[in-house]
Amino acid sequence: MGDTSRGDGAWLLWLCASRTSFALIFTAYSAAIPLLKPEWGMSAGQTGMIQSAWHFGYLFSLVAVGFLADRYGAKRVFLASSIAASISAMIFALFAENFASGVILYGLTGLFSGGSYTPGLTLIAERFQSGRRGRAMGFYLAAAAAGYALALVLTGVLTPLIGWRGAFIVNAAGPVLGTLLALHALRGTPNVVHPRGAEHAAEKPVGMILANKPAMLVTWAYTFHSWEMLGMKAWMPAFLSAAAAYSTGSSATAAASLGAGLAAIAYIGSMGGSVTGGWLSDRMGRTWTMMVLATVSAGCSLALGWLIGLPLWLLVVICAFYSFTAVGDSSVFSTAITELVPPRHIGAAYSVRSVLGFGAGAVAPWVFGLVLDAAGAAEASPVVTWGLAWCSLGVIALLSPVATWRLRQLPESRQMANGKR
Repeated sequence: MGDTSRGDGAWLLWLCASRTSFALIFTAYSAAIPLLKPEWGMSAGQTGMIQSAWHFGYLFSLVAVGFLADRYGAKRVFLASSIAASISAMIFALFAENFASGVILYGLTGLFSGGSYTPGLTLIAERFQSGRRGRAMGFYLAAAAAGYALALVLTGVLTPLIGWRGAFIVNAAGPVLGTLLALHALRGTPNVVHPRGAEHAAEKPVGMILANKPAMLVTWAYTFHSWEMLGMKAWMPAFLSAAAAYSTGSSATAAASLGAGLAAIAYIGSMGGSVTGGWLSDRMGRTWTMMVLATVSAGCSLALGWLIGLPLWLLVVICAFYSFTAVGDSSVFSTAITELVPPRHIGAAYSVRSVLGFGAGAVAPWVFGLVLDAAGAAEASPVVTWGLAWCSLGVIALLSPVATWRLRQLPESRQMANGKR
């Protein structure tokens, strides 16, 4: 399926460029946490709650666009939601001014941002065959990681010059550019709606997904992965900012800028992880790749906070490796779903996955912040405070390879990666 007037590589390149642009608003708030927390008079729990509001909005967005894509076609939903994402991102950048407005407006931004994710994955699944699909999805998720890193760089560089609001406005221009790039990328791509035959008229997609044991094991593995990954993305800039202040005694603004820049460097690891994970899963198998990367990333979560006193350059290297492994299996989970459910139910499968995965991921930053507050109230050292907070991610993340191992035991696992499991 798909537009045959242009090569697959060029098509994917433009789609990835749009995804990078949409992702600019995703980490803009995280980069400014060290400044917004005192300026808005927030506790660490409230600070994490704003990020969680974005994730909850994103969750509802993903649920909606999954079902809408099945009904109206992935291309149409992708483009319509892109316009809404452009408007909501700019409203947040212009009008957020305290905890209450931050929760509401960043939550609304997340609510309209999911259209560039699962419908984009569906478009890739429609165009690329199974043997090449993992790598293609890996590039698409790597494009998002590039946007996360670029947003951190922009925020870190621009905040000392034009303030955090000016940096937010620049990042909010990303979804506008992303919409224009998407219109170009998809101009010749058909809007595919998989018809339901008479024999499928009475089907209940959600019920069928819930009864599909292999698909649900992938979904549960993704859920535990999302807890770790979304918590990591929300708090890594603040952690590296704290590490910079701990090591150098920098001012709040300087530490925030440095932390954002260091986190951007670390996020480059996630770009490599997405591509490598997709390529490995095509070559070695889906479950093998998921188990290896999930186990290593969980170990990184359990260890990272205790290492805050390391030299900054070494800490950034560790964070880059952590990002590589934590994000590396994201594309593999997304690919596996498309190989375990019928094409007419891919959107519904992504919606179920979103409820569980992003629901868990939405709670993780808040829980992380609560652990920071509790440790701070106990007057624990920064090493203990951050060590316990990162462990709140790693303990749950260990369940992901367990669910994947159970999937590997099922005969249906051979439907993935042309039989490589």
